[in-house]
Amino acid sequence: MKPSTLIVALVLVVSDIFIWHAVVFGAPQNAYELDFLDVGQGDAELVQLPGGVKILTDAGPDASVARALERALPSGDRYIDIGIVTHTQKDHFGGYDALVGKYQFGAILFNGITDSEGVPSEWKLLREKIARERIPLIAVAAGDAVTHASSALRIISPSSEFIQSAELNDTGIVSRLETPSFRALFVADIGFTVEGFLWKKFDLTADILKIGHHGSKTSSGAEFLRAVSPKVAVVEAGVKNNYGHPAPATLARIASSTGAAIFRTDKDGTVRIVVRNSLLEVFKEKK
Repeated sequence: MKPSTLIVALVLVVSDIFIWHAVVFGAPQNAYELDFLDVGQGDAELVQLPGGVKILTDAGPDASVARALERALPSGDRYIDIGIVTHTQKDHFGGYDALVGKYQFGAILFNGITDSEGVPSEWKLLREKIARERIPLIAVAAGDAVTHASSALRIISPSSEFIQSAELNDTGIVSRLETPSFRALFVADIGFTVEGFLWKKFDLTADILKIGHHGSKTSSGAEFLRAVSPKVAVVEAGVKNNYGHPAPATLARIASSTGAAIFRTDKDGTVRIVVRNSLLEVFKEKK
């Protein structure tokens, strides 16, 4: 797919429940839908493929993900085909505690780390809960993929170069959704080191980029951003969070290196992107 073939239409929807639900649930079955869920200071992305296959990457820090999912999914829908825990930090996996048991999962993928220095105790408790619910917990790494019809979610990282890193952010699962119409890149919390390794080794071009590490000043380097060349960039961060995310310098790099339309869950609420017939539409929950 040539990036120039994708038409970008930015449709900003006010936070009216009736309008939001009419837009969200009125999409045709042949559309791709990506929700960057407003879960506060954390990450959670829901991808819905044509035919209803659902992939949830991360679940934020707490039970707020359950409320966000209820708004994003049709009433009564309690099945998610694939859950992904990108890495073992609570702002990425904590919300799964509220989902496992309430939702059915076909499988949950993770980076293979069970116990190591810096991993919170809640990760062990979550693994035990997943086992009690008899949900397959599958370790994945660079080179693996989840495929459905003409779409594939390809795992780009971690590889052997980073899975043993003492910096948990380096171990995060980086994946690219590849479809006949568009590509979307999800980069967890990786920083400059992993970014540099990836852009030198792989084709990272994507129409949609989930900005790394909530817009931290140590992520989203200029070379990496130019390699991805997104048309839409989404930052997931909490309102008035204690970390200063997203950093002004990072927002400036995104703007100067890509020219992408930038959306932020701290200002826009849940950000939904619908792709149909090579038309990309962006809806935001808040005014």
